[in-house]
Amino acid sequence: MYGGCFGAYTQWAVVFLIIFVLFFLLVPAYNNAY
Repeated sequence: MYGGCFGAYTQWAVVFLIIFVLFFLLVPAYNNAY
């Protein structure tokens, strides 16, 4: 595990990246549904 604030920053960066990718993939699918 990483140590200090850098580990927490890396964990939040990964979580934010996953959310951004899911949002980027769901928006075109949501627009195509209509």
